Amino acid sequence: MNSIYIQYYKSKIGELILGSFDDKLCLLDFRYRRMRDTVDRRLKIGLNAVFEQKDNTLLCTTKQQLDEYLCGVRKEFDIPLKTVGSDFQKSVWQALLKVPYGTTSTYLKLADAIGNKNAVRAVANANGANSIGIIIPCHRIIGSNGDLVGYGGGLPIKKRLLKLEKPTNQQELF
Repeated sequence: MNSIYIQYYKSKIGELILGSFDDKLCLLDFRYRRMRDTVDRRLKIGLNAVFEQKDNTLLCTTKQQLDEYLCGVRKEFDIPLKTVGSDFQKSVWQALLKVPYGTTSTYLKLADAIGNKNAVRAVANANGANSIGIIIPCHRIIGSNGDLVGYGGGLPIKKRLLKLEKPTNQQELF
C-alpha cells in the first residue's frame, strides 16, 4: 500500500493538514472542515494509499511558503502538485490556478473558462472539493453579486485571505 505523508500544521489562519504523495503536494486543507472525511477518502482511494504521519522536505517547503504567503511576502507558490479527482474537477482546479493573486472571479466566469457556461453549480461543487486550498486559490471565487460565498475554512478566513491579497476589484467586500 502507498503512503500519503501528512503533517498537521498550526498556521495563522487555523490548523491545517498537509499531505504529500510521490514528492508532490496532494493535500493542503483545513483540518476540521466539514468535508474533511470526503476529501480524505477521495485521496486515499484515488492514490490507493493510507495516511502516514511523517514529515519530508516537500512538506517543510510547503509550510515555509505558506508562512511567507500569510505574512504577505509571497504571491506565488512553486510547489509541485498532485490533484486527485474527476477530469471535470481537475479542469476547474486548473482554471482556479489561473486566477491571479489580488483578484477575484466567480463560479460563472470559471464555468466559462472551462468552456461550459451551464455548469455553474458543478463548478461550485468542484471548487468546494479542492484539496489543495490556498495554492489552488478557491478563496478567490466570490458570488456573481460580489458576496462572499462558501469556503472550507469558513467565511471569516476567506475574507482575511482576500484582505491579505487586497483584491483591487472587491473593495465593497470590506
